[in-house]
Amino acid sequence: MNILPAQYNASATSPYAAQQTKSAFASSDFETFLKMLTVQMQNQDPMNPIDSADYAVQLATFSGVEQAVRTNQLLESLQSQFGMLGMAQLAAWVGQEARAAAPVFVDGTPVTLSPNPVAAADRAVLVVRDSQGRVVSREDIPVSADPYEWHGTDATGAALPNGQYTVFLESYYAGEVLRVTPVEYYAPIVEARGGAGGTRLVLRGGIEVLATDITALRVPPNGARDQAVPRTGT
Repeated sequence: MNILPAQYNASATSPYAAQQTKSAFASSDFETFLKMLTVQMQNQDPMNPIDSADYAVQLATFSGVEQAVRTNQLLESLQSQFGMLGMAQLAAWVGQEARAAAPVFVDGTPVTLSPNPVAAADRAVLVVRDSQGRVVSREDIPVSADPYEWHGTDATGAALPNGQYTVFLESYYAGEVLRVTPVEYYAPIVEARGGAGGTRLVLRGGIEVLATDITALRVPPNGARDQAVPRTGT
């Protein structure tokens, strides 16, 4: 006869509530087990008493279940502590500038681009598309991997409306397009989030990127966009 109580099905509304429920489960079910064991002993058939080996098996089984519950609680506690440690490390990222190939948020503030033209290219063209995929600007820039300060303007030099844009670089040689690549740029990190999908960083303007997509980090010197004097686009 199996006298072990049925497994509790926790449906807590928060991690804290779940932890409290599991803790109560271990202690309350142990008392329930003792009560049921006592009742079983009192009501057993005198002509066919329960074998002592059966009691030993039941006690050992419940002891194993109780230890498993307590082990799970310990692991959850360690996981929570590791999570807090991870968030403390992420906090150091906030306020720095991250470089990534991601949509650019334009609001009138110059953006430091990090173009990377093909080594053999003799011409580099910066291509900007709006959220609808329409080309709103094309401009030639120096064939160099040095930082380039883009002022968020269209093909006529007028300021683009505030919003998100994607920036690409077309590398040419002898009039032929060698490669079209997304352009990386620097933006301040305003928030860092941990989650099942990995760490995500929120850049200025609400742009979200995975931490694994970040290729460089820097501290803005005195509020400047780049340590070196950036080249200015036309």
